[in-house]
Amino acid sequence: MLWLLGILIVLGILLVGLYNSLVRLKVQCDNAWADIDVQLKRRYDLIPNLVETVKGYAGHEKGTLEAVITARNRAMTATSPADKAQAENMLTGALKSLFALAEAYPQLRAIESFTSLQNSLSQIEDTVQNARRYYNAVVRDLNTKIQQFPTNILAGMMGFKPREFFEVTAPAEREVPKVSFNAPTA
Repeated sequence: MLWLLGILIVLGILLVGLYNSLVRLKVQCDNAWADIDVQLKRRYDLIPNLVETVKGYAGHEKGTLEAVITARNRAMTATSPADKAQAENMLTGALKSLFALAEAYPQLRAIESFTSLQNSLSQIEDTVQNARRYYNAVVRDLNTKIQQFPTNILAGMMGFKPREFFEVTAPAEREVPKVSFNAPTA
């Protein structure tokens, strides 16, 4: 009888430990997603200032400016990691077009506020990338834990579901940069 009680206590402790590890990973996922959301909000808040600065010098490039605003609005309303990733890829492409405009307008590149906004956006992009990497690592750990035995049994009974990764899906982001050391021929 004492052995049975001992086995039940050990099983109880094991189940509590497994459950707590699932809860810890779930909370870490939620926290990591919140970190991404904060950084993306900083990015979204910066974009209108960037567009207004460009509009002052390249207002006739209306299509590019509207594409950036449309992409920003779509990214702000996306909710799931997959939708958010797709919207962010679209926004990144629109921002690349906006910065390509700066190359065509040297007077725009010379403006300190534009350069400052561009640098701020670059820093935010780095922070978003780091936050996304952390989020994906925590999601990987949670998804692995949910699928491993014996945690998978408890996870299924308690309703723990795998999370989506926040992945870059834009083909341009996956391309290998082309580097050439050949001197141009005249």
